[in-house]
This record gives sequence, C-alpha cells and structure tokens, in this order.
Amino acid sequence: MADTYRDDASESDSAVLALLGKKQVLKRRFSFVSMFGFAVCELITWETVLALFSQSFDNGGPAGAVYGFIIAWSSTLSVYTVISELASMAPIAGGQYYWVYMLAPDRYKTVFSYVIGWLTSLAWIATVATETLFAGTIIQGIIILDHPDYVGTPWQGTLLTWAVILGCILINVVLPSLLPKFEVFILVFHLAGFVAIIATLWAMTPEYSPPAEVWATSRNEGGWPTQGLSYCVGFLGNVATFVGADASVHLAEEVSNAAKNIPRAILGSMLINGAVGFVTMVTILYCLGDIERVANSATGYPFIQIFYDSTRSIPGATVMAAVVLSLTWACAMGITTTASRMTWSFARDNGLPASKWLAKVDKRTKVPVIACLTVTGIAALLTLIYIGSETAFNDVISLTITGFYGSYFLPASLLLYHRVKGNILPRGTEIAPETSTPDHNSNNETSTRAPPTEKSSHEKDSPTADTSPDVANGLLLPTAPLIWGPWHLPSLLGTLNNAYACVYMLFVIFWSVWPPDAEVTAASMNYSVVVTGGVMILSTVWYFVRARKVYRGPLVDAEVAMQVERRASAVSVG
Repeated sequence: MADTYRDDASESDSAVLALLGKKQVLKRRFSFVSMFGFAVCELITWETVLALFSQSFDNGGPAGAVYGFIIAWSSTLSVYTVISELASMAPIAGGQYYWVYMLAPDRYKTVFSYVIGWLTSLAWIATVATETLFAGTIIQGIIILDHPDYVGTPWQGTLLTWAVILGCILINVVLPSLLPKFEVFILVFHLAGFVAIIATLWAMTPEYSPPAEVWATSRNEGGWPTQGLSYCVGFLGNVATFVGADASVHLAEEVSNAAKNIPRAILGSMLINGAVGFVTMVTILYCLGDIERVANSATGYPFIQIFYDSTRSIPGATVMAAVVLSLTWACAMGITTTASRMTWSFARDNGLPASKWLAKVDKRTKVPVIACLTVTGIAALLTLIYIGSETAFNDVISLTITGFYGSYFLPASLLLYHRVKGNILPRGTEIAPETSTPDHNSNNETSTRAPPTEKSSHEKDSPTADTSPDVANGLLLPTAPLIWGPWHLPSLLGTLNNAYACVYMLFVIFWSVWPPDAEVTAASMNYSVVVTGGVMILSTVWYFVRARKVYRGPLVDAEVAMQVERRASAVSVG
C-alpha cells in the first residue's frame, strides 16, 4: 500500500494506482469540480434535514435538534478528516476493507478486511434502498398533496421507488459519460434550490415561532426517564444527516489526482452542507406552525405540510417539494454509482460470491455494469419489505448508520494505533524494491499475489497468516511500510483529532441501537444491532467455512506485477 507519491506532475494516476497493486480499468471521468459536486450532492444535507426532521424533533425538541446538529456537524467533520487521511494514503475504490488490510496486525489482516468489506458493501446497498425509497415516497406525498382523496399504500410507494431505481440505472449504465456534467449541474441546483426554498419560507410563513421555542424548548415524546436520554436518542436523526460522505472514496479510480482531490471534495462538501443544513434546520423550526398538524401530515413528510402551511398554495408547495424530490433522486443516482464501485472493488479481490462476474467492466463504457445491476436489484428487493412492514424495512436500512460507522471505526482506530506508535513514515519516503516472482496459483484469473515468504508449519496452516512480503518487485503492497499521503493533519493535532473521532464513533454506534420510545414493543424495537451484528457474525463464520480459501486480501493485478517484474529485471541487469 504505502504512499510514495511525488510532486512530479509527470507521474500519472495510473502509476499511483499501480503502487496500490491495481491496473487502471475504469475511466477517470471526474475532475476536482465534478468530484466536488458529486461529494456535495451525495450528502444533500439540507434536503435530508427536511426528510428526517421528526426524529431529532420528537426526542430532544427544537433545542435538541439545533444544538445536536452543531455537535453532529463538527464531530462528523472530525471523522471524515480521518477518512480523508486514509484516502490520501491509499486512494482506491475499496476504501475501508483495503485500509483495514493495510493497517491491521498480520494475523488478523485478512479476516478483518473480509468482514469490513461485507459490512461496507451491504451498507451502501442499504443506502441505495433508503434513498430511492425516500424519493419514491416523496412522489407519493406530492400526489397526496395535490389529490387529497388519494390514499397512498405501501405497495404503490414501492412501485414508485422502482421507477426511481430505473432512473438511477439509466444514468449509471446507459449514460455514464453524462455523470460528471450532471453532478456539476446538480451542485448548482442544490445551492440554488436551497436559496429559493429558504427565501420562500421566510417571506411567506404567516407567523414565526418565538425564539424561545426554537432555542430553549425541549421535547421527550419517547417517554424517556430523563431529558438527557431523550437528547441522545434523538441525536441519531442529526447523525443520519451526514452519513455517506465517504462516497467519493469509492470513486478514487475515476477522479484525477485522487490523493489530493478526494480529501478536498469530502471536507469541502462537509463544510458547505453543514452550513446550509444548519440554516435549514433553524428555518424549519421558526416556520413550524401547528406541531400536531405537521407531525400527522397525510403526505407522510412533515416538510411537505410545512411548505403548504407557509405558502397556503398547493401549486407552490408542490414546486418546492419537487425541488427536494429532484435532488433526492439525483443523490440516489450518485449513491448507486458508489455502491456499484464498492461492490465491484470487493469482487475484484474475490470477496463476494460470483466475484468473477461482478468484477467485469464493460469495455465500451468502462463501467462495472453487472455490479451496478446487482446492487440496484438487491435494493429493489429490499424495498419489498416496506410493503409488509415499515418498521422491518427501517431495521434493514439501519446499516446506514451502524454499518457505516462500524466500517469507519476499525481503520480509524488502527490508524490511531500506528500514529501513536510512530509507525507512519513522512511523505516522500522511498522504499527500496526487492525481487520476487508472481504467484500463478492465484484463485483470481486476472490477478496475482506476490509469493509467500517462508513460514513455520503452524503459520502455513493458519487461515489468517499473512502470505505476502512487504515489498515485491518495487510494488508497494497493502503490507508495505505506512507512508503519509499528500494530505493529513500534522503531529499532535492529527493524533488528537483521530482519538476524538474514534470516541465519537463509539458514542454513535452505542446510541444507534436504541429504540425511539422507552416503552418498547415488537413494532418499535430497534433491531439494528441484530442486522449489523448478524452481517459481521455471518461474514466471519463464512470466512472460516469457505471464503478463506478464495479471499486473501487485496490482490495485485497480474499485469501490474508483470510490469514491475520487468522493471526489477531491468534494474538488476543494469
């Protein structure tokens, strides 16, 4: 893995990727501007504030929602600063599972990497299901607003969701070349739509809530014994607003100068989205009106009712809701891109069933079409659960918090360990190449691992024993010495931020499994610990039963290994 990026402009992105053991097969469509647009639009924070408003409002009230947003924004910025440091060290589509292999102790590299790969892949697929369902049910809410006699049903909402999924497939599979330009347009639309809707609410709302109700009023609709518990449970609504900012990481092999541009895109998007999200939160609280009317809106979304109550116009509220719908749909398209790249990358390293097929890339479009169709197909099947039980569907999509934060915590905590131990070398450190030959017994037909070093009989029999040297043929593998990328926080500041991010992630994971109400029933129970824990336990069991025979961690592509072999031979002859 390690990063020996030089400032020499002649070094191509393909060469940087080769240092990570991979051949360039996807097309680098994204510039910094288009990647920044992608990162901003994947968060769509002000839109998500509207969609998830009730969670933090019911448990915590206006004060809990406002101050909780500030804490979530600043703390999540800390988390994604660490993710950006890792992305700068190893800008690769695999993201978390690659970083875990790169940082974990030798004995646990492979199994840890495998479990995190599954957790990240399923979390992104669950996010596709979540975001497309949001879009589908917003369409249904607009129909209810325009036609009060219409009674929306879950199966109709699911059908509308499938229409949204088809739109995501169209952009990602049929028209992928339009995606970068599309993201730039959506960036402008995202900001312009924010200004238009906020200005409309401030101008047309007949009566504002008193400042004391916005800044100093708490609610405890969950019936918790203390207000502090209510704040913590409702805090997850604000946390969910910022989930998925690592979407840019999984497009690392499609953006120019990824080691610098991905951290810039992630952190820039966090700053902008946090600012507009906070303004939206405060605006909604001031323009709330009748709480019971808003909470029990027939549209299913409080923000649609707020739009109507403020404008007192069905056409006006419809246009405002259509803006939110369009941006939510655009976000779903980008999330589909990210989920397909994560799935493709993990399959490329033999981490998934049918990896040979999932790892295929269309020769014409340079897009992993099969992976894209697979993630959208699974997401479509997950939305069927919504027909039977909204609660059950919410438990499935709980992976969007517990799954993501679990996948962030392990590499972040391992990075902190290496930081404290002083194991990470300064940027620009050169690693002397060693000579070896490719292992032609690899399970992947298109990839190879460097040959194993001599080990004891016990190590040879161990399913988690590391099987690659640190450096082979001048190719830096994920087990090579760690070297900082071109972007990271320096010395003590970086260590303190890394430590805070890890503590915050543990806090989020702990509260993410709590139910919304103190009086727990089968319907209100939060089963996220079962879903996320089940994924981790089952993937671990399957690893030892079957996957350890085919998954050896990130593979070195055969063509890359041959190139560095020739280079090493030339150096040796010279």
